[in-house]
Amino acid sequence: MKNNKKQTNKKQTEKRQAKNNKTKNNKTKKASIKKGLAKLLAACLITCFVAGAIVLGLNIYIIRSVKKNVITVDETASLQDVDCIIVLGCGVYADGSLSPMLSDRLSLAADVYGQGASDKLLMSGDHGTEYYNEVSAMKNYMTSRDIASASDIFMDHAGFSTYESIYRAKEIFGAKKIVIVTNTYHLYRALYIAKCFGIEAYGVGVDDVYNGREYREFREILARDKDFAKCIVKPEPTYLGEAIDLKGDGNVTEDRATEDNATEDSETEN
Repeated sequence: MKNNKKQTNKKQTEKRQAKNNKTKNNKTKKASIKKGLAKLLAACLITCFVAGAIVLGLNIYIIRSVKKNVITVDETASLQDVDCIIVLGCGVYADGSLSPMLSDRLSLAADVYGQGASDKLLMSGDHGTEYYNEVSAMKNYMTSRDIASASDIFMDHAGFSTYESIYRAKEIFGAKKIVIVTNTYHLYRALYIAKCFGIEAYGVGVDDVYNGREYREFREILARDKDFAKCIVKPEPTYLGEAIDLKGDGNVTEDRATEDNATEDSETEN
């Protein structure tokens, strides 16, 4: 009887010890998981902080490095030997009419042109398809208001991005000194790209007063960092092509389809 009782007590003790050990192991595992999660969270926070610091730091650097080159319309009058005034394109509606933002950029460019900063205009924008043509709409704005003659307006049909517009301004059009017209928030990036390509550039900006301003400003922060990297690597744009002399006739950049349509319209009227 005593032996049986001892054996029973021994088994019960072993069961309690096993249960206690299991509980301790579970607690140890939970503590280890919590510790691992805490380390992972800390690593994520540090990574986010470092990434955020780099993103904001590069933005501050870009803005400060070119801020002195942001000038007023009146100040453009004192510039000499400017190859062209480059207007960076943006939205055009399906019917070919200009978005308010693009209309304001062109209005400002007309003021700069009126100051005599340069006798040549370069309209740079997206004409990636037959049905979307920023640059012809931009040129039409200037010629229809008798701001500049067609021969003094050049078009870059492959200015698909700020980087490509500035790259092509130098490599295709041979620009060495330019005045850039765009929105102020966008101006710093354009000027920085120009600086990286050895172009002496000055900028005049339009205030952003349109819907979605916060989104555009956030997007621009990321875009500055992207183009900072591009300016180190200097990848070629989507298209290059033959050189075009800004001292020549701007009509050489006229799209063939646009010319044909204009001819057809003229024949129809006659």
